[in-house]
Amino acid sequence: MFNSKPKSSMETEIFEQSEVLENLLKTHINDNNYILFDIPSDIQKVVIVASGSSYHCARYTADLFGNIANIEARAIYSSEFLLKSAVPHENDILYVFITQSGETSDTNSALKKAKELGMRTLCITNKKGSTIWEASDFKIDCCAGEEKSIAATKSLTTQMLCGTLLVLKYAALKGIDITAYINELKKLSSLINKTYELRPTIKETAKFLSKFKNIVITADGISYAIAKEASLKIKETSYINVYSNILGEFMHGHVAILNNKPAFIHISINELSYTAIKNLNKIEEDYNPPLCVIGCSNDKINPKFHINIDCESDIVKSFCIVVISQLLALETAKALGRNVDKPHGLNKVVR
Repeated sequence: MFNSKPKSSMETEIFEQSEVLENLLKTHINDNNYILFDIPSDIQKVVIVASGSSYHCARYTADLFGNIANIEARAIYSSEFLLKSAVPHENDILYVFITQSGETSDTNSALKKAKELGMRTLCITNKKGSTIWEASDFKIDCCAGEEKSIAATKSLTTQMLCGTLLVLKYAALKGIDITAYINELKKLSSLINKTYELRPTIKETAKFLSKFKNIVITADGISYAIAKEASLKIKETSYINVYSNILGEFMHGHVAILNNKPAFIHISINELSYTAIKNLNKIEEDYNPPLCVIGCSNDKINPKFHINIDCESDIVKSFCIVVISQLLALETAKALGRNVDKPHGLNKVVR
């Protein structure tokens, strides 16, 4: 899978993901492709609460709820939820709380607030028996195994897969045929393994990015959750100032930061839209930043680096691009001589 012995827990855990995700599917789906989650069936809206990388999973899952299950969903930061004086509390709402450790203080406080309002709660966590596990009405185990590195890798992708299966479970309850989605997910492990083979190109790109003090990452639609995660991964492992934004919104004033000559990354799971191509060309014309495209590109733009994995399924491709982002962060940090397992000032709550 890779030639040299892993030098860090982060690297080891990145390369465990193909196996861990395959085992998660076997745990939560039976031989008849039935998703084994115990969930309330009379749900019309979903609110997903989380922090850090788990919030990026929440945002990704919220988009999937609308795209696949036709269920209104929103993601909110745990700390932001706690500050709101009025939050949704209708009887047809399910509150979902995502936390790797199950001990994230603001997420647990948010769950307590939701329960005080009489809301039904579901947790997605990697820690059975944790505070959030015991407090939630419904629970989903990420089955990621021990994660030693502070940077979330396999805990995040297993959260994403649990969120995806939750969406598919609700889609099935609404009479939507999810067979094609399940069949696509069964190819996930093999596509992740193919993604690992992109490491030489990723390493070359990372060596270039490590020379910059500032990086901008943009995306559109569901890709934006992954852009935010890529931003966080590079920040916490390399200490580079990384800024992420939706591409269309970035064009409204924020684009002026390109005058400081940062590196520029665009992430796209889907084929680039006409508007995205137009905006990227406008950026090149006005600022000419070094552009790296992760995911789908187009012959109408000219990136300095392009990292992509051929994949028919947008959902599976999402996971592959997350892995690319993880490897990019790892290799950028290594080029700078950072300790990726113990970033200065950061601590892991529960392994």
